[in-house]
Amino acid sequence: MKHTSPLKPQVIGNTDPVTPTPARPVRSRARALVVDAHFEPHQHPWAQLAYCARGLIQVTVTERATHTTFILPPSRAVWIPPGARHAVTVLEATELRTVYLDPSATPADWLDCRVLVVSSLLRELIQALQGSPEGPRDDALMALTLHEIIHADTQTLGVPLPRDKRLRSLCEAVLRSPGKRGTLSEWAAHIGASERTVARLFRTELATSYPQWRQQAVLAHALPMLARGAPVSQVASASGYTSDSAFSAMFKSAMGQSPSHFQNKNGL
Repeated sequence: MKHTSPLKPQVIGNTDPVTPTPARPVRSRARALVVDAHFEPHQHPWAQLAYCARGLIQVTVTERATHTTFILPPSRAVWIPPGARHAVTVLEATELRTVYLDPSATPADWLDCRVLVVSSLLRELIQALQGSPEGPRDDALMALTLHEIIHADTQTLGVPLPRDKRLRSLCEAVLRSPGKRGTLSEWAAHIGASERTVARLFRTELATSYPQWRQQAVLAHALPMLARGAPVSQVASASGYTSDSAFSAMFKSAMGQSPSHFQNKNGL
C-alpha cells in the first residue's frame, strides 16, 4: 500500500520585488494565500502595512522582546515599523494586501505597531498602486495613500505577551481558556502570586490592566470563530459570556461594528 505524507503548510518566501525607495517610497503588493500558509519571522529596513481584503490573518510582531499577536479581519490593518521582526499566518483563505513604505516616508513618531481601520478610499488606493507605472499618477497615488494611512482611525486590537515568566504563564493560561471568566485574584493564585503583584506586572510589562488585556484575548479568540460563520450565541458562550447581548455590546464597543458584521468572511 502506498502511503502519502500529510500536506505541509505553505511557507512563503520573504524576497519581495517591490522594495520601496526614496524615489518611489510607497509600494503595494497583493497575494492570494491558502489557509495555513505563513511567512516565517523576518524583518525589513522599511515599514509595512498588512491587511486582508478577504479572509483572516494572524500577525505576530516582536518589539523590544515583547511578542504581540494581532488577528486581523478585513477592514483592519497592522502597521509594522521598520526593523520590527514579524511573522504572518493565514487563518482563512486570504487576499493579502501589503504596503511598503521607505523610511523617508515613515512618520517619525510611529515607532510602535498600531492597528488601523482601512477606509474604502484607502482600500482602493492600495489596489490602484499595485503595478502602477512611474509617473505623475503614481506620485499622486503614493501621496494620497500615505495621507490616508497617517490619518486613518486607530483601534486597540492586539494581544501582547510579557517577558516575565510568571505573568506569561498566566497570560498563556487565559489564552488556552478564553471562556473562563476568572478574577485576577483567581488567576494570580494559578501562578502562586498575589493579585497586587500581578496587577503591577500587567502595568509594568504590558502597560495595560488585566481586564483590558483579557478583552483583547477574547476578541482574538472570537474573530476567527465569527469568520468561520459560528453563531453569535456560540461565540459569546465560548468567550465566557452568558448573555449574547452583553458580548455583542462589548464587541461593538471594541470593534465599532456588531459581531454579525464579521461573520462568514464578511467585514468589507
